Amino acid sequence: MRALESKISARGRITLLCLAALTIMSGATVAPSLPALQQYFASTSNSDLYSRLVLTLPALSIALCAPLAGWISDRYGRLRLLQAALALYGLSGFLALLQNSLAGILASRLLLGVAVAGTMTSVTALVGDYFTQQQRLTYLSQQSTFISIGGIVFLTLGGLLASLHWRAPFAIYLAALLLLPAVRTFLWEPARVKPAQRGAPRQESPAGRRAFYALLAAATLNSLAFTLIPTQIPFYLREIDVSSPSVIALTIASSNIMGAIASLLVYRRARIRLGTLGVFALSFTAMAASFALLAKAQNLIEITTCLALYGLGMGTLIPHIFATALASASGSKRGRTAGFLTTGIFLGQFISPFISQPWIDQMGYASAFSSTALALLLAAACAALIGGIKIKKNAQSHILSGWGQRN
Repeated sequence: MRALESKISARGRITLLCLAALTIMSGATVAPSLPALQQYFASTSNSDLYSRLVLTLPALSIALCAPLAGWISDRYGRLRLLQAALALYGLSGFLALLQNSLAGILASRLLLGVAVAGTMTSVTALVGDYFTQQQRLTYLSQQSTFISIGGIVFLTLGGLLASLHWRAPFAIYLAALLLLPAVRTFLWEPARVKPAQRGAPRQESPAGRRAFYALLAAATLNSLAFTLIPTQIPFYLREIDVSSPSVIALTIASSNIMGAIASLLVYRRARIRLGTLGVFALSFTAMAASFALLAKAQNLIEITTCLALYGLGMGTLIPHIFATALASASGSKRGRTAGFLTTGIFLGQFISPFISQPWIDQMGYASAFSSTALALLLAAACAALIGGIKIKKNAQSHILSGWGQRN
């Protein structure tokens, strides 16, 4: 095995970026199909909810399986897990195309979630293994940009295929199998630290645990909010007589376009100027503003503008969450850290329709979007408040230290 310090090649970096894009491909590809899928199964009871679960059900198996995938990654190796997950990804994703019942489609989507858990966990751990902390900031901003661009491509392609037939987008999942040769050729298994070499296990401080729990909460809240876009916006657009899958796909993709720009051009500057908590405050504020405006949007242009504003916040938040988590994880626990972080992200995606759909049925879209904006604004306020307290404490410590030296 190669040493950890080995420099990853450009082809290896591209392979990692393509693997990361599979995460958004798992949902974005079929989002434009949801209205047509729901109409096809309209005679099935609760088809409104179940059609949305086609998009979000993989998140349940991801949330359940990601911690186990992280343990397997740390124990038995990243690449073994990654190759098995890729094979399952391609086959289970395509399997939904062959089903003629909502139950069959949902079962295949559960299997897809198992595959995404293994893929995302192993890839995140490899990023921690291959790059130094400073290199990670650059790579993760590139990764977030690549994922956003991938979302645009998959949404557009999914919309075009959905125009032909609602089943057609499921065929795209076979593309995952094409990455297997690249994984075997351009990636390598990092040297794992053996138990005898680790010495006494490092005890995590209570403050460190609280910080990680807060990070998981931030990731979950972002997923709760973000999942409203692919699961509810297609139906929201239908209420204003926009039903073309291609137009729906391009509208949703506006958040990915702005997310790509923010990840590439805004994130690193924001982190340097605002610090860790400042980035959280900025991101959640932008996302809160987008949902507050979305509650009042009346036409396609206004909705598209609101989603683009959400992408601005999402584009800075996503790489920041991963960079913050990997910076705090030791090499022997990166898989498990990635696993629990993946659970937080996809748990939010899974439970989002169970919260939003009954709310929308009873109170309407405007109420659901306004409530989401309030939750995001509270998160921004908490980050800003904690950041302000830390700055004040640091300033007081600096002043007291200087006073002690003078006296």
